[in-house]
Amino acid sequence: MLKPASTISPELNVFRDPASVAVVGASADPAKWGHWLAKGALAGRHRRDVYLVNHAGRPVLGTQTYANLSELPVAPELVAVCVPAAHVGAVVDEALELGARGLLGITAAVADEGDIGIRVRAAGARMIGMNSLGIYDASAELHLAWGNFVSGSIAVISQSGQLGSEIAKLAAQAGLGVSRFVSIGNQTDVGAAEVLSALIDDEATQIVALYLEGFTNGRTIIETIAALRAAGKHTLLLTVGGSDASSRLARSHTGSMTSSTAMVDAAARAAGAVRVKTPAELVDVAQLLLGSGTPRGRRVAVVGDSGGQTGIAADVAADAGLEVPEFSDTLRTELGLLLPPAAANANPVDLAGAGEQDLKVYARVVEILLNSNEVDAVALTGYFGLYGEDTPALTDQESGVAAALGATAQQCGKPLVVHTMARSNVVTEVLNQHGVAVYSTIENALRAVHYAQELTRSPRPLTSAPRASDVPVAAGYPAARELLSDRGVRFPAGAIVGSPSDLESVAAQLSPPYVLKAGWLEHKSEMGGVRIGLADSTELSAALSDMRERLGDGQYVVEELDDRPNVVEMLVGARRDPDLGAVVLVGAGGTEAELYRDVTVELAPVDTDTALAMIDRLTCAALLRGWRGRPAVDTASLAQIVVTVSELAAAHTDIAEIDINPVRVGIDSAIAVDALVIPADTTNAP
Repeated sequence: MLKPASTISPELNVFRDPASVAVVGASADPAKWGHWLAKGALAGRHRRDVYLVNHAGRPVLGTQTYANLSELPVAPELVAVCVPAAHVGAVVDEALELGARGLLGITAAVADEGDIGIRVRAAGARMIGMNSLGIYDASAELHLAWGNFVSGSIAVISQSGQLGSEIAKLAAQAGLGVSRFVSIGNQTDVGAAEVLSALIDDEATQIVALYLEGFTNGRTIIETIAALRAAGKHTLLLTVGGSDASSRLARSHTGSMTSSTAMVDAAARAAGAVRVKTPAELVDVAQLLLGSGTPRGRRVAVVGDSGGQTGIAADVAADAGLEVPEFSDTLRTELGLLLPPAAANANPVDLAGAGEQDLKVYARVVEILLNSNEVDAVALTGYFGLYGEDTPALTDQESGVAAALGATAQQCGKPLVVHTMARSNVVTEVLNQHGVAVYSTIENALRAVHYAQELTRSPRPLTSAPRASDVPVAAGYPAARELLSDRGVRFPAGAIVGSPSDLESVAAQLSPPYVLKAGWLEHKSEMGGVRIGLADSTELSAALSDMRERLGDGQYVVEELDDRPNVVEMLVGARRDPDLGAVVLVGAGGTEAELYRDVTVELAPVDTDTALAMIDRLTCAALLRGWRGRPAVDTASLAQIVVTVSELAAAHTDIAEIDINPVRVGIDSAIAVDALVIPADTTNAP
């Protein structure tokens, strides 16, 4: 199970509401970091003592400065360090000697950064940074960062200061604000998990915007995000890759198809978060969550006064993974009483001019749909919001309709999103005030609904990994076959052949047709290391002679051919990410697996229900369920292999990758016919 994250450690409170702050490197030059830090710190001096340190000792912003920390009348609790890299170490040491409890490292490219972090921790202090853009806390009126912030309910935790600043600015433009801003920078000391943990009990924070370039201590981060979710706070995640494992050349099908973003998505699902692609998408989702909330399902009603715009919206909804269901006759009849005969009322709903004749029709139609049990959200698209702008006499009436739309959405507890051709005006402001998220494009609106719906999934409990075996992991197919067979994975009957003299007894034990494999090769087909359909011992002997001549001596494996009809070939694998731990994969298998790349990934280990859900998300799941008259196959046995592989990968830190391809799934069972296990100590071997 995911363990609940602990609450913030007391020593981190210094970064939220310190009793005193010193800015080292304070400057009167508005173009310098020291100016912004000094300006922000001074804005909170009614709440705490603020000291400015400047080696020249000249006043900054009309405030006395000191030449160094030692001249201060009292030892500051929090010291912001914004000096040239060569001087950072000396400033930190001086602060620690005075008893500072917290340090904010702004300076980048500090040569002895690692040693500084060690000294900070040894002194019992903590540091955020180095290479931080700063910190901000609206409730505590603490502003030690470049730029200006609008107070609100979004906590921005970002490894990139600039990107975090972009999120804050986009939020402000959307009428939202920031509760807390922490640019964690290089995480010399304080890491992302600790900063996130500090938000669990933060009443001002409702949404967490998290940008990470790497997932050091990834499982702890997942546990903390799950704890945030349990506290009622959604996390919206941004990343550019998620793991340095993505840069490593994979040796297996599994390795080549588990991209870093796929693993981050798996981590997000486990934690109950969602990964978005851009800062703008993040703010779009935050608008919806902070307004009318999450939809209970994927069913969306599309409404507009243009057939073209509603038709486009329906297509965009489908592309976003949402459903635009056809309405029942009862609902269509109810809508038809409000609309002209030419109106479309099956979904999407084209008002066919009714909205222009009477703006209140918008509110009535949306009210009917939001109160219906046939939809989970409503998307209003097109001209609404522009009537009053183009015809000022309609402004009050349109504003009243906007207020009614928001009141209905709040009363029904279902999201209403509005795509309008208008820019910000009186009507869009009324919509925002009533909790309706407004977007300039329909794709932005419906993507936000999609992401918000994804957040309705509960965090996935991670089952405990079984106790690791003491048996060492060896390379090669025979070893992989033995390891997996011992855990219940079925393989065809087979035997190892060391030399031609072994063939006669082996052939007698097995039933033809035979399969011959060069057991030590990782990619047998490409090397000519596999022959199938060998009819008798004569063909088997000839095939072995050919392989030995081309490939040399080694362990060859003879197996019975699995020639069952109506079999679907699948891939099951696992790999170990250095930060997120073991992940398990299932997908379309065979020699074209990397071409189709139809796979799903989850953090390991998984239980049977999760394995079945992974299989069900695949495009090729239709083949497993029976396609065009073919019988359904034994999906349960495939799911059991997924569970087994996930447990094996989670328990064995000495396994880098597991690859079973193909797993031949028939109507009665699933049988693995090739497998590869890569020991961790050989992952980077040539």
